[in-house]
Amino acid sequence: MISTPNDSFVLDTRSSIITSAFPFKTFKTHLALLSSPSNAHQRGPMRLSHQSASASASSGKVSFHRHPHTHTHLDKLTDFVFVFKALNIFTAHFLYHTPLFLRFVCRFSEIRNGKFPMTSMLSRDLIFLILQFLDEEKFKDTVHKLEQESGLYFNLKYFEELVLNGNWDEVERYLSGFTKPDDNRYSMKIFFEIRKQKYLEALDKMERGKAVEILVKDLKAFASFNEDLFKEITMLLTLDNFRENDQLSNYRDTKTARAIMLIELKKLFEANPLFREKLQFPNIRGSRLRMLINQSLNWQHSLCSNARQNPDIRTLFVDHSCKNSNDSFAQLAASNQMIGSTPKFEGFLPMAANGPFQPSSAAPFQTPFTTWMPNPSTVTHPAVSGGVIGFGTVTNPAAISKGLGDTDDMSKTRYSGGSDRMMLPVTNPGQSHSMMFNPTDELPKTVARTLNQGSVPTSMDFHPIQQTLLLVGTIVGDISLWEVSSREKLVSRNFQVWNIGASTLILKATLIKDPCVSVKRVAWSPDGSIIGVAYSKHLMQLYTYHSGNDIRQHLEIDAHVGSVNDLAFCFPTKQLSVITCGDDKTIKVWDVATGAKLYTFEGHDAPVHSVCPHCKENVHFVFSTSVDGKIKAWLYDMVGSRVDYDTPGRSCTAMAYSADGKRLFSCGTSYGESHIVEWNENEGHVKRTYLGLHKPCLDIVQFDTTKNRFLAVGDDFSVKVWDMDNVNLLTSIDAEGGLPASPRIRFNKEGTLLAVSANDNRIKILATVDGMRLMRTYESQSLIAARSASETVTKNGDTRNLENGKPKLPEEVNQTKIWKLTEISEPAQFRSLRLSARVKSDKISRLIYTNSGTGILALAKSAIHLLWKWQRSDVNLSGKATTKVTPQLVQPSSGVTMTNDLTEAKPEEALSCFALSKNDSYVMSASGGKVSLFNMMTFKTMTTFMSPPPAATYLAFHPQDNNIIAVGMDDSTVLIYNVRVDEVKSSLKGHSKRITGLAFSHVLNVLVSTGADAQIIVWNSDKWERQNNSFLQIPAGRTFMAMSDTQVQFHQDHIHFLAVHGTQLAIYETKKLECVKQWVVEESSAPISHAIFSCDSQLIYAGFLDGTVRVFGSSNLQLRCQIKSSAYLQFSSPVYPLVIAAHPQEPNQFAVGLSDGDVNVFEPLESEGKWGVPPPVENGSATCISTVSPLAASGLDQPQS
Repeated sequence: MISTPNDSFVLDTRSSIITSAFPFKTFKTHLALLSSPSNAHQRGPMRLSHQSASASASSGKVSFHRHPHTHTHLDKLTDFVFVFKALNIFTAHFLYHTPLFLRFVCRFSEIRNGKFPMTSMLSRDLIFLILQFLDEEKFKDTVHKLEQESGLYFNLKYFEELVLNGNWDEVERYLSGFTKPDDNRYSMKIFFEIRKQKYLEALDKMERGKAVEILVKDLKAFASFNEDLFKEITMLLTLDNFRENDQLSNYRDTKTARAIMLIELKKLFEANPLFREKLQFPNIRGSRLRMLINQSLNWQHSLCSNARQNPDIRTLFVDHSCKNSNDSFAQLAASNQMIGSTPKFEGFLPMAANGPFQPSSAAPFQTPFTTWMPNPSTVTHPAVSGGVIGFGTVTNPAAISKGLGDTDDMSKTRYSGGSDRMMLPVTNPGQSHSMMFNPTDELPKTVARTLNQGSVPTSMDFHPIQQTLLLVGTIVGDISLWEVSSREKLVSRNFQVWNIGASTLILKATLIKDPCVSVKRVAWSPDGSIIGVAYSKHLMQLYTYHSGNDIRQHLEIDAHVGSVNDLAFCFPTKQLSVITCGDDKTIKVWDVATGAKLYTFEGHDAPVHSVCPHCKENVHFVFSTSVDGKIKAWLYDMVGSRVDYDTPGRSCTAMAYSADGKRLFSCGTSYGESHIVEWNENEGHVKRTYLGLHKPCLDIVQFDTTKNRFLAVGDDFSVKVWDMDNVNLLTSIDAEGGLPASPRIRFNKEGTLLAVSANDNRIKILATVDGMRLMRTYESQSLIAARSASETVTKNGDTRNLENGKPKLPEEVNQTKIWKLTEISEPAQFRSLRLSARVKSDKISRLIYTNSGTGILALAKSAIHLLWKWQRSDVNLSGKATTKVTPQLVQPSSGVTMTNDLTEAKPEEALSCFALSKNDSYVMSASGGKVSLFNMMTFKTMTTFMSPPPAATYLAFHPQDNNIIAVGMDDSTVLIYNVRVDEVKSSLKGHSKRITGLAFSHVLNVLVSTGADAQIIVWNSDKWERQNNSFLQIPAGRTFMAMSDTQVQFHQDHIHFLAVHGTQLAIYETKKLECVKQWVVEESSAPISHAIFSCDSQLIYAGFLDGTVRVFGSSNLQLRCQIKSSAYLQFSSPVYPLVIAAHPQEPNQFAVGLSDGDVNVFEPLESEGKWGVPPPVENGSATCISTVSPLAASGLDQPQS
């Protein structure tokens, strides 16, 4: 072996290095010139010193002279190019606003070259935190560039990849950030080994020109150190195959040689003092940088003199400070969320990938994950009297996100700071005595119904609005729809492929091989109009639900290869979507309307078990869990997972949020052991582990949440329940026995009913007291129908009571029996409650329930707003509006009232209007003057805008963005106004009279406007272009009423809408703008003053100018019940209902605003439960929506069809 002076570096045969046994041959002339030190500088671009190498015998350190190594670093311009490349993802998380971060990134080269000495370990730590963040976000190139520029961490794994791939230029470029060839003997040999391998590979490929170039540019740097060695290397060019050299005869192939060299290089790195403490990355908790910034922002927020509950953090350039409460637009933008406010501020910046449950946002304007604020609603308020924003079922988007379990109850609007206002009680004798009650009394424990499903239930889900409707999927692929109150199975569908011809070959082959299919998941869409079914083989099917037993096939999607393990509905865009996961290790997002695939998320290494989509402050994301115990989180941006974390016990886990979206839970089973935990949403670790699960578990347990308070798990032949704030088991419910080891469970939205799978293919329905009452309400419908049928028969067209005859059983009654209209003329025939104000107001112009269903807001003709709130008590556990308990009139102690601006208003011509924000925190309102923005908590006027003329006549919030409002004007235009930037985005023209109604459809992405010109116009809400228009069909002889106001409200399906005119009620199909059903007021009868859908769109409540209130069935516009003014007015007077509002969750409750300034709440008797009985089909028109025939004025109770 050739030795070098003082063994400065040794040539090793294990690395195929040239030794002294190299056979000398005659040089060719050009090779001699190449090898001559005196001519070296003439033959190549690299100039070497002519001085000989010197060595220290004692230290063994060798130095040779050459042009000084120039460390590649960025100039000012290149610095910022690099920084902003690295900040593609930082922008989305606001991290690029951090001045400290910018300073350090821009000065990495200065740090490396000593211009900015790293005297502080904090500076070094900051760079590691940035490296961690970039790695978590998978900005690999940027990570390695930063590693090289900072010189703090040598990524050996990355270096190995470069070497094995033969990326030699990048190998030396990366290495140059940490050492130079002349730093020490270890560094010298590292560079020599790399360049020698590159040289041999060129020779092996017979690329002599390239080999000569490597020899001159790279290897000749070592000639001044050992000239003989360089000559020996040069001699390899003279061989046809360098393996002819004895010492290189064992050189096999490139891949093997690179691997052998890496072994040697690793030893050199470990021995090299320059690489000490650089080969291991510090042990840092995931997303540490974000957590530090969160802590800083939390501290800054705690110092705010007027700290708000939902601070709007827009920049990190300056310290955070809550803006003045009069900054209305900022507050409104920050309030773009669902119901209720966040009582505790928990964080601002998102925790990112590889840190537990701390994903990052995808767009600069979005607020981050760990804000964990309530979700923005994707639908408008369900019922605004006098001005309906557009009906959408009241949904808590936590229902979308939970994945498991229903939403339980809506978040309550919390009025903090009770000292600044008082609640004025309204007199109502004999009500509300406060008493203590057992928490378990709120749980459904009584077995109220038992359903015989016929096969083993695998998944269940209650309808979000009609809470006694239960959807069930089974192990044999059936789906069923039950009305649990009457134990009636409304629908049963066996599994079948709807279009086998369009199916993939894989699916066909799978079904031929094994035709057995089971249901993995059933779920309702948030508004209850869509049913989703996931099957164990490839397919997801979507049905549309209309009412009763009317479900229709909508879409069939071959979603995954293998089983579709879970599905959930979400709103990542304006359109409703459904997200699925499967055995093919992917998560996919589909457009519900078209079936188009919107996103595919890949990254799991095992089948994906469940999905849990969620939304925080317009940031949409989804958690996914796989059967190998991994949790990942994804944004809808195709960048990759933001979280990669292990579940407790590496269990097969499902995740769910509490109904208010503020608390995150998971429950899973692995190797017979189950874990149910709550996660700390700020730091991404387990906050609480609940005790009491049975060991070993025989199956994967299923869990659910309810009332924002309880967790329930089907375990150990029972249902186990915990208080969310206590790790110890609260109670176990055995449901009178007969449960399997791990029963399937499901709460309804209010938590009053609990469906539990039982042995023998049964389902037990457990109920609370309120749940029993709810079921009696629905059950009474069939009893009343049977009673009516048994008491009346038809004879020669007359209706006669069977007074002296033997009553017939329902099945014995002639099917042509006559139906009798339910008429209410006495107070004892229904339940009502009058809401009185301290100061008598004049006419009620507008009326609305709060989104939470706990209050009623009224706007009087005098421009004053009145707000009544119901409180939780032992009589009213839910705190929702009810006739059982008198609400309190909310009034700040300061005496401030919400009064609209009347400057330049013309009261005699003004049309009052208002719109309530989705979280009940703000109301926009106008009474002929400027539009006012009020804070519903303090009653303060935040701002006013849009001075008349023209005056605003109607207001509607955009369903996806609280900052966009549609404003109808009295000059016939519709303005699309952006509150945040205070500008009109678009002006829609097409009406000839003032605007009297506006409604958005989030399903069709349209805005429907109506005016006093009886015209209906449909506008595209993306481009704000007119799509269609039509005029109401005014009955002959009613032209004097043609220019009366027309209101509009969307049906629950957001495809049909109700148009209300003084002469008629009409149901339209939106796309074609066709009137499909119409009911016309008799010419001699009083006109309609206002009408509105019930929250489930099954009923229509209509007020008339003679004081009558009528209840119609929406499917056929047939009259079901009539309430005369004598039933709710104390004295005979010309008082009538001006406006009607429907409760957002109780379909049989509504309120009327009267012309004398009173507000009354109406409910049917508990014994009746509903407003009358629908007439039998045989005695009326068909129940389905049909095309309108030419009009003819008809009787009051006859629909036009």
